[in-house]
Amino acid sequence: MGDNDIEEQDTFPVRMDEEGDNRGSPKRRGRRVEKFQKNFSRWMLPEELRETYLERANCCPPPIFIILVSLAELGVFIYYAVWKPQKQWITLGTGIWDSPLTYKPENREEAWRFLSYMFVHAGVEHILGNLIMQLFLGIALELVHKGFEVGMVYMAGVLAGSLASSIFDPFSALVGASGGVYALMGGYFMNAVVNFREMMPLLGVFRILVIVLIVGTDVGFAIYRRFITHEVGMKVSFVAHIAGGVAGMTIGYVFFTNYNKELLKDPRFWMCIVGYVAAFFFAVIFNIFLSPAPA
Repeated sequence: MGDNDIEEQDTFPVRMDEEGDNRGSPKRRGRRVEKFQKNFSRWMLPEELRETYLERANCCPPPIFIILVSLAELGVFIYYAVWKPQKQWITLGTGIWDSPLTYKPENREEAWRFLSYMFVHAGVEHILGNLIMQLFLGIALELVHKGFEVGMVYMAGVLAGSLASSIFDPFSALVGASGGVYALMGGYFMNAVVNFREMMPLLGVFRILVIVLIVGTDVGFAIYRRFITHEVGMKVSFVAHIAGGVAGMTIGYVFFTNYNKELLKDPRFWMCIVGYVAAFFFAVIFNIFLSPAPA
């Protein structure tokens, strides 16, 4: 009789712990994370890929690429805004034109500038716009597709932006990470359009309209600064926006629609890679032998 009493007393607190207030228990936290991932997958993936994602979903590794790139861009901006003698907080200043990171047509033989220009921005509104968009969209994409895929698309957009600008707007300078940001938007835009019926259709229209509105406003403002305003100093090209978006709608689309699939077996992947490499070599030859920009 005494043993039965002891057993009942031992099991009583365990039952209370399991059925009572256990909001901090690992099981409850796991359910919250699972619910978040389930809702998240509906935004980022078509229906046939969601189950696979949920089976392997985790935050390891975390979205480290887009965070590190954003911190580097912010650090460079603060450097030129605070430690250089200019009013860089508001608008363009002379400091960034003298930066070894800025792409300038007369310095195009310094090949690193075709990538490093993404770290230099032309004012507060410029860097805030890029950081907000790439963090908002890049973190979401990296949680699903991981850093390698997002990094490849982002850098492909940055390089495509500078190479296209050197061809179609050869006398203009280039600053900002818009090429990489537009590559992410282009890849997600194509994914949302192609899988429109499978990725929450009612909100699909909203996603597409938001991207179109942002792109239209930003490109319009870039064209206005390039052709209409008469600011003193070197003109900044807008071609990187368009080229980055095209890179995203091709390479980005292939990467972001091949979740859990082997890219090397996808003919679309090779078509995009061959096209990108061909355009790359054409741009290199153009800059070496044909560019009208000053040497």
